[in-house]
Amino acid sequence: MLAPVKKISVEREVVRAACPHDCPNNCAMKITVENGIAVKVEGAKDHPFTSGTLCTKVARYLERTYSKDRVLFPRKRIGPKGRGEFERICWDEALATIAERFRAIAAEDPQGILPYDYAGTMGYVQWHSMGRRFFNRLGASRLDRTICSSAGKAGMLITLGGSLGMDPERFDEAKLILIWGSNPIVSNLHLWSRVQEAKRRGAKLVAIDPYRSLSAEKCHEHLALLPGTDAALALGMMHVIIGEGRHDADYVEKYTIGFEALARRVKEYPPRRVAEVTGLPAEKIISLAREYAATRPAAIRLNYGLQRHAGGGMAVRNILCLPALSGDWRHPAGGVVLSTSGFFGMNDAKLERPDLLLKARNANPRTINMVAIGDALLEAKPPIRALYVYNSNPVAVAPDSVKVVKGFSREDLFTVVHEQFLTDTCDYADIVLPATTQLEHYDVHTAYGHLYVVANSPAIAPLGESLPNSEAFRRLAARMGFAEECFRDSDEDICRQALESSNPRMQGIEWDSLKEKGWQRLNLPERFAPFAQGNFGTPSGKCEFYSETAIGLGMDPLPTYIPPRESAQSNPALAGRYPLAIISPPNRHFLNSSFANMPFAIAEAGEPSLEIHPGDAAARGIANGDAVRIFNDRGSLTARARVSDKAREGVVVALSVWWRKLTADRKNANELTSQALTDIGGGATFYDCLVDVARIR
Repeated sequence: MLAPVKKISVEREVVRAACPHDCPNNCAMKITVENGIAVKVEGAKDHPFTSGTLCTKVARYLERTYSKDRVLFPRKRIGPKGRGEFERICWDEALATIAERFRAIAAEDPQGILPYDYAGTMGYVQWHSMGRRFFNRLGASRLDRTICSSAGKAGMLITLGGSLGMDPERFDEAKLILIWGSNPIVSNLHLWSRVQEAKRRGAKLVAIDPYRSLSAEKCHEHLALLPGTDAALALGMMHVIIGEGRHDADYVEKYTIGFEALARRVKEYPPRRVAEVTGLPAEKIISLAREYAATRPAAIRLNYGLQRHAGGGMAVRNILCLPALSGDWRHPAGGVVLSTSGFFGMNDAKLERPDLLLKARNANPRTINMVAIGDALLEAKPPIRALYVYNSNPVAVAPDSVKVVKGFSREDLFTVVHEQFLTDTCDYADIVLPATTQLEHYDVHTAYGHLYVVANSPAIAPLGESLPNSEAFRRLAARMGFAEECFRDSDEDICRQALESSNPRMQGIEWDSLKEKGWQRLNLPERFAPFAQGNFGTPSGKCEFYSETAIGLGMDPLPTYIPPRESAQSNPALAGRYPLAIISPPNRHFLNSSFANMPFAIAEAGEPSLEIHPGDAAARGIANGDAVRIFNDRGSLTARARVSDKAREGVVVALSVWWRKLTADRKNANELTSQALTDIGGGATFYDCLVDVARIR
């Protein structure tokens, strides 16, 4: 007789979650858990914008969470900085060591301590709360978090009054779409599906980008301008639109200020002059301007790449003027979107508690710009003596890597890194702390590419001894003797506090109901045009062609063109030595430096490569597949040449961001980039960079 088959009980649940990564989409997710183990990650099909689709990276998030390479226990350094040699320790020893060093430094000057954090997770609990409270209470140096988007946001503030724009859900209704400095197939997947639907309905797609990206290849037209010249192209378009009387005079009169001054300014930018600046034919500039002025509704998708040069803030400002001239703001499917983040109204003061500075030894500490972390570590007075890094990998992502590495290599610098993996930055840490992934903690998210708040609930218990950022700071605050009640808030307390907002668009969004449903749209009509009757957030309440705010920032009050610092036109002597402009847009298989260590992502990405135009390659004796050296005065790296016309002549493209230690020469594109800042916003100028390329024989 056969023995009875024993039934195996499976406890299954589905948990609502949110993608945490630095992407405009902020996808709503569902995690299937069986007996405490996550077995499936999928998009939430009921989310109106992300609609159940995940990018190829996040669709494999279980491989990240359960990776054999996860940091699961605290470690301390036992070898030279940069070697990544550690031994396991307990949390008690790690916290005691950190607290002892922080107390000693703070007793002399707490400004000697600096947090370095960014958007490794975009959540309000894991990024915007307990860490900010801790460093405010300590009186540590403040970090100016400018590396990604600050120039563009400053341009938006001057012109529109905030990080606002058209609703991305309406792109499928547009008749003309300009994909300007953006590659949505890689970095804005769910917008791209709407762009494709518009195309099926007859819309024309125009890509404006120095590089023929995956998205540009699928547009009807590609205008390959020179890097950093977008502001000039916008001025040339305005020259044609105003000069030929193609603007919406009624909208301009009612809802803008400074039109007469703008009309005089754009006379300085006829298409022939703009053609010389941008490298585009004058007739293409004229044709684009006329088509844009004649087509309603027209939608423009900007992205942050085009503001990563000396005139980045002004470039965004100029482009934002176009829908006010055309009257596109009248239409739900017309206008511009760079970021929707300004529509949200999370309670930042309650999350970050700036009032805690009043209890610190120094109530007004200095501010360090994260873009210039290399110089800061080497030159700041008083010196930076301790760093606490979380949600970021500065050794890989910060510009001017030679200086960054030199700064992190200082033996007198005490560095703590709270991380999921042993990144390039961890290799220089004195203490490495294990961090949870999104499947292991609570959080609440907004977006910069749609209008929904999304909740994240933990699907599984933290692996090993990993802790959320919030819990690590709670424990460290206790070690430091910080007695304030806010350091005992739970993660769900913080989620509730984040949503306690007076912003009318946030009304009706509460944590318990949000957690249950997973997502909730802001309190806005399903179809709306934010500036149909003006109502801009500027001092005048209008779109400001002429801006007193700009004057206060030391800028020209009118749209103008600020050339790159490094270009043949602005710096011919430098271009004589380094004649090629380099840009380093995202590799579709990575997300900044996240996923760049995952075996599946590396297998798809292959190896570091350089797109180079056939003309530039031939002049240097470079054939497709050759190993090449890319170099300037700041540094050099090696890559595999890909000879094609995807990069326009005079421009080379190195898709990024590779971990340095996972490349053959232990370098990436930031060997070449500078710490120079943008015109406004203190942003990074990654795409304002000249190099030369040589074949490695």
